[in-house]
Amino acid sequence: MLRQGLNGGLSRAALITLIVVIIVVIALGAYFAVTYHPKPTAPSPPPTTTNVTKPTVTVVSNQTITLAPPNPNELVDISVTISPDYLDPATGFYEVDTPIFDVVYQELVIWNGSDYMHVVPMLATNWTISPDYKHYIFTLRQGVYFTDGEPFNATVVWFSFYRTIIMGQGPGVSNYPKLLFSYTKYLETGYAIPWGVCHALTNVTGNPAYISNATLCAYALANVLSNFNVNNATIQKLMTYPNQAVVVLGPYEVEINLIHPYMYFLLDISNAWGAVVPPAYVDAHGGVQPNTPNSYLDQYGAPGTGPYEIESVSGTPGEFTEIVLKANPNYWGNSYPSGSLPVLDQPAHIQIIDIKYTMSHTDRVELFASNEAQISYVSPPFLDQIYTAWPYNKYLPPQSIIRLLGYQPAGVLFISMNVYEWPTNCTDFRLAVVHAVNYTALLYTYYSPLLNTTLAELYLGPSNPAYIPFYNPDNLPMYSYDPNLAIEYLNKSGWECNFYTVLPNGTTIGNPNGQKLPAIPIAVIPPITPLVEEQLEIITQDLSQIGIPTSIEYVTTAESGTWYNPQITPTMVDLGWYPDWPDPLFQLLFPVLNVIEGGVYGANEAWFNNTVVNNLTLTMPFVTNETEQLQMLAEVYNITYWQAPYIWLPWPINYLIVQPYVKGVVWTWDEYFYNTMYYQPITLYVITYSNGTQVIQYSNGTIANT
Repeated sequence: MLRQGLNGGLSRAALITLIVVIIVVIALGAYFAVTYHPKPTAPSPPPTTTNVTKPTVTVVSNQTITLAPPNPNELVDISVTISPDYLDPATGFYEVDTPIFDVVYQELVIWNGSDYMHVVPMLATNWTISPDYKHYIFTLRQGVYFTDGEPFNATVVWFSFYRTIIMGQGPGVSNYPKLLFSYTKYLETGYAIPWGVCHALTNVTGNPAYISNATLCAYALANVLSNFNVNNATIQKLMTYPNQAVVVLGPYEVEINLIHPYMYFLLDISNAWGAVVPPAYVDAHGGVQPNTPNSYLDQYGAPGTGPYEIESVSGTPGEFTEIVLKANPNYWGNSYPSGSLPVLDQPAHIQIIDIKYTMSHTDRVELFASNEAQISYVSPPFLDQIYTAWPYNKYLPPQSIIRLLGYQPAGVLFISMNVYEWPTNCTDFRLAVVHAVNYTALLYTYYSPLLNTTLAELYLGPSNPAYIPFYNPDNLPMYSYDPNLAIEYLNKSGWECNFYTVLPNGTTIGNPNGQKLPAIPIAVIPPITPLVEEQLEIITQDLSQIGIPTSIEYVTTAESGTWYNPQITPTMVDLGWYPDWPDPLFQLLFPVLNVIEGGVYGANEAWFNNTVVNNLTLTMPFVTNETEQLQMLAEVYNITYWQAPYIWLPWPINYLIVQPYVKGVVWTWDEYFYNTMYYQPITLYVITYSNGTQVIQYSNGTIANT
């Protein structure tokens, strides 16, 4: 899933450290020395007594402080610094979309809370998996309805999966090749068509042209989906045809059949591209077209089966300013006893979720400090600023509002270099760039003075250290910060690619008879955080020192959704990729390096296109021998290292700034879920003594001091 810089998605569990104060009273005693006289001549005089006055410590004040939301029925989230791209789960493909998708739409299975390597029931109550991991049969939950009143059943599953694939947008094309549609045929025809459905159409119509003509088949399927009448005998026969990607076995039983064995398939469909949508509503609002998004659903979303529904939308795709969710009063989970459902299936506890996007840094600090917002975010260097502004900092430690969750989900942040555009189509130019950047300076942008630690790590892409042994198996060195080496590469590329440039000291390098190197635009999705701004300043200054001028070009998430080919994709892009599920081969290397995932279709904003890498990234995920996988991975790493399609940026720790009375923040693989959150006001009893000592007693009886 695409990620911009640090946005969306950085967050975190908090631990309040309580320091028990023990008041020790020291009693003072008198010491008497007795002298022995065998023959006293006179009685000893009585000792002189000195009166000692003990200091009196009194209570100066008792104060009761309650930390609670101003409105117990509303939660305000201002942590997201960019807008979602779209509200249709078959089109929206940015990380910032997921908090909405997670609670409005639902899938057959879902992550087991923070245990993202296992799934639990959601719209399916149970399932069976064939020994070869190619066939998955699901028994579906009954009594489930979309918020528009449409019933959920097996036909909805068939409709939703086929719609997501045939629309040909990022979610379907990125997550189901070689599983539910043929990658080879997609490259040949330009259509992502669920495997077997063309034969199914021939079977029910008697027309063999559907098998040989991909365009005819794609539009015929779209026509079925756009006129989806489950009472139609032909459509019923089509859905029950056995040799296809999704088969309806009964009203509440469905089978999903894979092209290749894949043991992580349940993790795949636990995210938004596995979500179901109501067929009648879709058909009434634009229907389904091959390789085409649904503009109405992109703008307003669709009814879902989840614990929340979309109440209102402000702005347009890629430029949303506010989205309000309200609790679904008819949610199927409402009828279950408390605690009986998996954690991510539970009903909403807070009635209204108000998500305000693109708030300024100042607003994210001030609205949190004033308790107008319950969830916020600032970059690591500014954590002390938001903590200082928070009025309870003298009573509670920083960890009470900073929820740290570690490095999951582990992906890559990068600046891509388009290998089809001049001058980044020159390999030596790209090598000059990766050796011109000061990576230590980039890492330091994550330093938090408040926590006295750096909330990120350096790594060598395209994998992430979280996936050992599937990370840098040959231990290739990090790209060095070496301006002299960078100039050598740049000079070489100037002769190879017919350009010249001038260093800050006036020296001309490259071909003096070629074109003067123009400013290279770096595309960024605004608004950018201070941290991203600082990183861009470091990179542009580093590049200027070797004679590469740059400029910053701002684009919206919606504009980035038009990057269908390398000619439209900017020369350099500041972006990133989080795996859609925890598979470093199929969900990290494949999207970032395979040409099929170029531009909007995946994460390959560099349009990196190497035949060996393309073949290996498509083969590795389905190889069952780990030794063989690692050998293939090492070859991919070596090719990528010397082709240098990306500048690998530091990978951050996820965290959120959360009011301490917000409980139930569960971070799973993709994001946090609003329906797990609830309010639990905190009462502090502050006792101040005349000697300056201050004792705090919490409402649970715990005592701490400041």
